[in-house]
Amino acid sequence: MLTLPNLLTLSRILAVPFLGFLLWWPEWRAGYAVAFVLYCLIGFTDYLDGYLARAQGTVSKLGQFLDPIADKIMVAAVILILTAQGYLRGPYVGDIHVIAGLVILIREIAVSGLREFLGAVQISMPVSRLAKWKTAFQLTSLGALILGGAVNGPPCHSAYEACGTLAQNWIHLVGLTSLWAAAVLTLITGWDYLRVGLKHMD
Repeated sequence: MLTLPNLLTLSRILAVPFLGFLLWWPEWRAGYAVAFVLYCLIGFTDYLDGYLARAQGTVSKLGQFLDPIADKIMVAAVILILTAQGYLRGPYVGDIHVIAGLVILIREIAVSGLREFLGAVQISMPVSRLAKWKTAFQLTSLGALILGGAVNGPPCHSAYEACGTLAQNWIHLVGLTSLWAAAVLTLITGWDYLRVGLKHMD
């Protein structure tokens, strides 16, 4: 059922390849600037499609299926591309920030599998308030990392260099800090979901 909310959700999925294209060249600041605008538009449509579906009473099974997939596709694509282009790299600790991105990706896959299992036995798993905070930190972190690329370009040219001053790289550091906050909340909420799921497993 291709309602307006569902079309908005589909537009988010179709926008991901364009977002990936813009992020592919780490030195292309103009591309990262456009990518930041596109990223914000995708985030806005994420809010808008849910709002419209509830306001119009057009919540559909297709929308419930596509919405989390669209979110996960975008997050996974952005994390992987930013990792490949060196944007999950920081001063002194090098590429260790990749671990935070990896934790988020593993949790998304695990929770998706858990939701599929619980859905088969007709058990719902509502999103907790802490999970919403995790999503907020996650979206903030990726947005800040993209914006940092638009303003300053790649944060470091090698894994262990000083990467400039705090004033030059504060946007990037906000992104990395938010990413770790999201990763910590990811572990907490992931364990909460797993605990619920284990109660319904033989």
